[in-house]
Amino acid sequence: MADFSHLSEKNQAQMVDISAKQETQRVATVRNEVTVSKECSGKLSADMIREIASTARIAGVFAAKKTSETIPMCHPIAITGCDIDITFEQSNGKFLINVSAKTTSNTGVEMEAFCASSGAALTIYDMIKAVDPSAVIGPMILIKKTGGKTGVWERHATQS
Repeated sequence: MADFSHLSEKNQAQMVDISAKQETQRVATVRNEVTVSKECSGKLSADMIREIASTARIAGVFAAKKTSETIPMCHPIAITGCDIDITFEQSNGKFLINVSAKTTSNTGVEMEAFCASSGAALTIYDMIKAVDPSAVIGPMILIKKTGGKTGVWERHATQS
């Protein structure tokens, strides 16, 4: 099927040829969550939350920079920015992860935003798993992307 850019006409995986695409400024925003148990939430002090979030932010940046090494058909691109905001809602036990990855390239930066979000979420899980191995990661969703031939794409409230 020609609609799937990473599948050839013979339905084999392929890296997309981006040589003819125009270089533009591109941004992708991804949201993710890590939900912990009431027990875990109750044990987390403000200092602990701050340290977990700080470590997760660093891990997210590292993950974004390694995207093309972990996603087989992803092009290596220069990331010009990776903003990661992590907050904790004690009332419902959720770490909220918001990532905005940026590049000036001839291909998108969505996968880098997803990898940053994943790296941050997995780091949070790693740091709380001794108290809460049942913590849940996700949903992880693309909120918005800009640049390239499609311009701006934004998730509508009705899209899941």
